[in-house]
Amino acid sequence: MSRKLFSRYSLGGLALPNRVVMAPMNRNRATDSQLAASAMTATYYAQRASAGLIIAEGTPVSPQARGCARTPGIYSAAQIAGWRQVTTTVHRQGGRIYLQLWHVGRVGHCSLRADASPPVGPSTIGLQNDRVPVLVGGKDPVLLPCDPPRALRTEEVREIVLDFAGAARNAMAAGFDGVEIHAANGYLFDQFRCPYLNDRADAYGGATHKRWRFLLETAAAVAEAVGSERVGVRISPLGTAHEMQPDPAPLFTYGYLACQLDQLGISYLHVYDQSGNWMHDPQSDLLQHLRACYSGTMILCGGFDRARAQAALRNDNGDLIAFGKHFIANPDLVERLRVGAPLAPWNSSTIYKGGARGYIDYPTQQEEAALSER
Repeated sequence: MSRKLFSRYSLGGLALPNRVVMAPMNRNRATDSQLAASAMTATYYAQRASAGLIIAEGTPVSPQARGCARTPGIYSAAQIAGWRQVTTTVHRQGGRIYLQLWHVGRVGHCSLRADASPPVGPSTIGLQNDRVPVLVGGKDPVLLPCDPPRALRTEEVREIVLDFAGAARNAMAAGFDGVEIHAANGYLFDQFRCPYLNDRADAYGGATHKRWRFLLETAAAVAEAVGSERVGVRISPLGTAHEMQPDPAPLFTYGYLACQLDQLGISYLHVYDQSGNWMHDPQSDLLQHLRACYSGTMILCGGFDRARAQAALRNDNGDLIAFGKHFIANPDLVERLRVGAPLAPWNSSTIYKGGARGYIDYPTQQEEAALSER
């Protein structure tokens, strides 16, 4: 059982050589002109292809969906081509890669769109203190306060459902093995879920099932577009990112969602604990409740190291374990976990900086040893 983290697993028919997942992390390295993934992005992901599964960074499904500078999209031919070089390179290294589909909702700035349109959300309630990186002249992005959002009209909500389905088809055209719908971290679907933000009187506001309707319609549309076995959904119960408030009834709210996703046959549920605490608390009943409500693959993310990952799998709390920032500085993270080697620290100042430094220049353990012998 102690080796379960490195055992094989079948995810919707996709054979994974181990149960280590690279979590989606925005790195803001897209080209400025076309907002496409570059050859450098292909190198970055290929370096980490030993992961059982890579979930590539949050990727806007439309121009409206953007929330910060230099995030690669998946809504144009140039962006599909950019991602295709990523998937081709990863697959040549024997890897498997999904794309996370993203709409930021109210988290954004007017300058991020060519028409200078404001962010959108379930309501006009904006963020008070959050800042987002935008390009306002110069080489590096600067942090500016989020602009007030505009409330989406009912017909616009349904148009965004189609945007996600189209983006999923584009992702498959780009060679991805599947897609993940980003419904976590205070972004659009999480905003619709939140009773403090969603004050709508239409079919997408009010009772819990109505606040989840947008996500469930999107999941169904994406599943119809590419096959339910190629679709995952990420959530962040109890999360407070982007000024969110924890749900007042998390067991009911997220239990309902898990049951509905189970009925849709969605391939996996990716559960992210932003605090890195409650997921590891044996007294917490939320994770066990989700496990009971959802029969598919469950990916756990948040505060994991080797021992915690092994314990979660041993206790059958989840099927796959996602690691985030450790993958930034450790392209060979799987091997380091396997042999119990020390993990290299990441440089926080270069995570979103742009360029190769702090992106594709982190050495593997073997490369470190070779350098020390010189």
